[in-house]
Amino acid sequence: MSSVLDQRPAPAAAGPRPAPPKRRTRMLALPEARWALAALLLFLVALPLDLLGAPVWLWTPLYAAVYITGGWEPGWEGLKALKDKTLDVDLLMVVAALGAAAIGQVLDGALLIVIFATSGALEAVATARTADSVRGLLDLAPTTATRLLPGSGEESVPTDALTVGDLILVRPGERVGADGQIIDGTSDVDQATITGEPLPVAKQAGDEVFAGTVNGTGALRVRVERDPSESVIARIVKMVEEASETKAPTQLFIEKIEQRYSIGMVLATLAIFAIPLALGDELQAALLRAMTFMIVASPCAVVLSTMPPLLSAIANAGRHGVLAKSAVVMERLGQVDAVALDKTGTLTEGTPRVTDVRPHLDSGLDEGGLLALAAAAEQPSEHPLARAVVQAARERGLALAETADFTSTPGAGITATVDGRTVQVGSPARLTTSDVQTVSMVQELEDQGRTAVLVLIDGAPAGVLGIADRLRPDAKNTVAALTTLTGRPPVLLTGDNERAARHLAAEVGITDVRAGLLPEDKVAAVQGWEAEGRRVLVVGDGVNDAPALAAAHTGIAMGKAGSDLALETADAVVVRDELATIPAIVYLSRTARRLVVQNLVIAGIFITALVAWGLIGTLPLPLGVAGHEGSTVIVGLNGLRLLREHAWTNSLSKDTA
Repeated sequence: MSSVLDQRPAPAAAGPRPAPPKRRTRMLALPEARWALAALLLFLVALPLDLLGAPVWLWTPLYAAVYITGGWEPGWEGLKALKDKTLDVDLLMVVAALGAAAIGQVLDGALLIVIFATSGALEAVATARTADSVRGLLDLAPTTATRLLPGSGEESVPTDALTVGDLILVRPGERVGADGQIIDGTSDVDQATITGEPLPVAKQAGDEVFAGTVNGTGALRVRVERDPSESVIARIVKMVEEASETKAPTQLFIEKIEQRYSIGMVLATLAIFAIPLALGDELQAALLRAMTFMIVASPCAVVLSTMPPLLSAIANAGRHGVLAKSAVVMERLGQVDAVALDKTGTLTEGTPRVTDVRPHLDSGLDEGGLLALAAAAEQPSEHPLARAVVQAARERGLALAETADFTSTPGAGITATVDGRTVQVGSPARLTTSDVQTVSMVQELEDQGRTAVLVLIDGAPAGVLGIADRLRPDAKNTVAALTTLTGRPPVLLTGDNERAARHLAAEVGITDVRAGLLPEDKVAAVQGWEAEGRRVLVVGDGVNDAPALAAAHTGIAMGKAGSDLALETADAVVVRDELATIPAIVYLSRTARRLVVQNLVIAGIFITALVAWGLIGTLPLPLGVAGHEGSTVIVGLNGLRLLREHAWTNSLSKDTA
């Protein structure tokens, strides 16, 4: 026989999942990053010279270089935006910086330039990396396929040249070239990249296969059913791109406020300069008053109201193994009110393990003897279930005998000679038996969500092995914490089978289970909840989860075994695979958002008071600068509170209580 393990059902991860090549955009390859870095370095050189009283001619050119390197690009883009009758807030900041320099506040202006240049660089890097990961996904599908010709010939053709109705040959170990239906052949296919199913799935004539999935040990003849541009893998790319281009409601709101604030600030500054001048005021006095207004009305304190709490939360979470990709992500994490969890690799560890060893009463074997024989027979096999059996035997310290006459049959199992006895290991559906005890053991294991593997010795039932993916130790507490935070239990979205999904969901306290889903089904579920007004957090790890991660209000990827695309598409990554950190970072985000509100109130009071003073009376420039910088320091220090270790431990205690 040739390996029954090749097509038997399986519940755990099929080893390393195929992942797109790593196409990382280096940060300094982007012009925005290079200019921002140059501005920052120049500022760090000029600042101590300025503060230590060095000659003006020494640090003034350095500050001028900061203005040029950090401000020319946003300034130029802002000028181009003016042609479309749009006032870019970055242009306003450049003008404010120049205004500050015009009245001698060179340091304030340079700092403003550095802040906005750095922000623009980080945004450019994030955008470039996401684009790289989406393009890399296309490499999951092969570039060529073997097309069968009428008669007995074959030819190698580019996959994009395939048309509906073509017959292609998929040899053992090759990737499937197109979405289609199997016409002839039997094999196991690893389709974790598409469905997220943890192990290769048995396929035979009449079954559907997807482009980019990996064929096992059998040869398949496949009739192309979809144009390559409409394959599942191509649709995944399209969905991720569309979701990535969609702006979050918070971002749209901020852009609207920026436009109004920018226009109002420009008009107010011009009025403060022009009206006194028209009434006979001196030019220098009018300019000083206008520039003072520009300084005190500058939104530096408002910017720092938001960034220190969110960046502090990002840094604190990063120290504990959770990487949030931006301040916007950290803010949005605290807004979620619904959670959708993937199964394999998220709630589970994603690795198949032997959970049960049940010898037949008439076999004369104990658990160790049954496992040793099965593992010895499985040694030559590369199937993930075989590796799980061999690993279980090694963990128990069992000695494995030599194996001879090993054969494998796709869809049936393996056969080998061990110590003079013929040992067969495979799917109960293929190695049929009418033995009542064996049927009972198989049924019991499958009812528990296990994959049952039957062992025959010389044709007689010797026992059954149960194999399953192991639940993460903190899964149950995490589900309970997320339920407390959002007010509703999480939903399980998985490409795995219904029975295994429901069994695991019952273990962790999830009642809403959506099983057997393709990536587009997961996206549809998430979009349905979003349409109802929910802000959904999706947690996943595979390529198949990427569209849902992108479509959700916020996406978190499990980093240890996660695919490149999932890691790049997600808004945050759990590096250490600790599920308990997910509710913790949600709570930390909510704390950060409360501090943002506090800071905005503080900044608003200072700006309002200083602007009113400058309009009603005469605000001395030194006092205006002191008030402006003082408010900036206050809100900055308030936000930095989240850097403390206590902020994280408090988040953990709140969400695991």
